[in-house]
Amino acid sequence: MFRGLFLTLNTKVILFNFFNNLKDHSGEMTFLDHLEDLRWHVVRSVIAMIVFTSIGFFGISFIFSEILLAPMRDDFWTYRKLCELSDSLCISGIKFEMQNRTMTGQFMMHIKTALVFGLCCSFPYLVFEIWKFIKPGLYPKEQKATRGAVLFVSVLFFLGILFGYYIIVPLSFNFLINYKIDESIPNVIDLTNYISLLTAMVLGSGIMFQLPVLIYVLSKIGIVSPKLMRTYRRHAIVVIFIVAAIITPSPDFFTQSIVALPLLILYELSIFISASVHKTRQLEHEEFMNS
Repeated sequence: MFRGLFLTLNTKVILFNFFNNLKDHSGEMTFLDHLEDLRWHVVRSVIAMIVFTSIGFFGISFIFSEILLAPMRDDFWTYRKLCELSDSLCISGIKFEMQNRTMTGQFMMHIKTALVFGLCCSFPYLVFEIWKFIKPGLYPKEQKATRGAVLFVSVLFFLGILFGYYIIVPLSFNFLINYKIDESIPNVIDLTNYISLLTAMVLGSGIMFQLPVLIYVLSKIGIVSPKLMRTYRRHAIVVIFIVAAIITPSPDFFTQSIVALPLLILYELSIFISASVHKTRQLEHEEFMNS
């Protein structure tokens, strides 16, 4: 009970200091000034989204043929590498037929694909705008400690995107498309379902790779500690393999392990980040008590 009360008060103090710093570092900015500043950050972010979405809209033929439909071809990079590793891992013979069953299906997929493309390509700039808005509310020491945050977040996001595209999507789709209850029932894939599932897996992987960033924030406000993460490491491993089993419906343990391994590495990296934040908070607390 007391620990929960302490964490709540600690969070309120952090938020108070943040908004207080915004005022101090920005020359006595009023609430309306902050709203105006936020508005321009949003406007620039929307412009970046529109630019990249427009590129995706006019380049839709290349995006569909060379990116979205590529995991369904036998010569896809992942399948070739698996064949090089072992003949038993070689994947071939992906036979399917794709169709559009609604009048607006292809047009809506055109729009949706362009939007997802715009979001992925403009993600680093969106994070940069968020960082520019938050930065004035941080102490100089905190600004120094979080230098390179935009690059770190962006790299993790694109690593997640690549992992989802080259690992999760081909392994999952290969199993689902070739799975048949009876040979007399052909798998005819709906375009909307295919694109929705592919984007969900790829973007979901990009979000999952933000685990170290989430742990950093939670550690900063005192909700998560390295001791807590080490204590529940075994539970986390079980949860990670459950998530891997859900993401990759293939019953093959090797496939599930391929998906689980990066998540386990991210969890260990998160423990290291949490320990670093916890150590910094302890030093700041000791300095405060000695002053």
